[in-house]
Amino acid sequence: MPSDPESGSGDWAARLEPLRREPGRTAVLTDVDGTLAPIAERADEAAVPAAAREALAALAERYALVGCISGRRAAEARRLVGLDSLAYAGNHGLELLLPGEEAPRPDPSIAGREDEAAVFLLTVDSRLKAAGLRREDKGPIQALHWRGAENEVAAEACAREIARDAGRAGLEPRWGRKVLELRPAGGGGKDGAVASLLADQRLDRAAYAGDDRTDLDAFRRLHELQEEGRLSAAVCVGVLSAEAPAELTEESDATVSGLDGWLAILQWLAQPEGSAT
Repeated sequence: MPSDPESGSGDWAARLEPLRREPGRTAVLTDVDGTLAPIAERADEAAVPAAAREALAALAERYALVGCISGRRAAEARRLVGLDSLAYAGNHGLELLLPGEEAPRPDPSIAGREDEAAVFLLTVDSRLKAAGLRREDKGPIQALHWRGAENEVAAEACAREIARDAGRAGLEPRWGRKVLELRPAGGGGKDGAVASLLADQRLDRAAYAGDDRTDLDAFRRLHELQEEGRLSAAVCVGVLSAEAPAELTEESDATVSGLDGWLAILQWLAQPEGSAT
């Protein structure tokens, strides 16, 4: 596996060079929290560093598509990143907000079912409070956080019980870094977001970076598109941390150590081919 760009290995550059060589045919896609922005105890405390924002802005001027695929709502992801020139797939693909658009496009597959997760959580509200689980309302997706809870072990155990009950109620549980998300079954997913963003026939190569289990769906879809011949090059970059799932390393084409490693790659991609590295 390629290593952190700062390690001196040229392997990652060899994989990504076909993308940098043809920016007009390339999409650069990235997760936000834990990949661009450091993980914060509360979602509203997160911030994208200025250097990452500057790198993305430079990429948007050269590449056919630069996009963020986030568990946040699309408008919130745009606010956090601070760039209207990017595409945003929010709520893990349930919303799509393209450059220049004012409002996100909802996934039509969950029409009429947007409130299912919120209604279910009304039935377990007392259990959430007793366990110290914090609820984040993201419309069709309801997130339960236990980062910073007084007893994180007990809070996670309660979240797992709620996930089982939610599954029996017809909802789809998804796990992240100290968070459980409940959503209507079907629709969404970072794999669907990748497919939607890469539907433009001009695009035939893409990179995606992520740090969590939900990003594996995007990795797999990118590799499927390459196997199908839809993409001539696909590079999945795992952003490693102490909380990263083991599968992230196993399914990545390249790995970097933390946010600074991915930032170094973004800055390298922003340079024209042949520039000094």
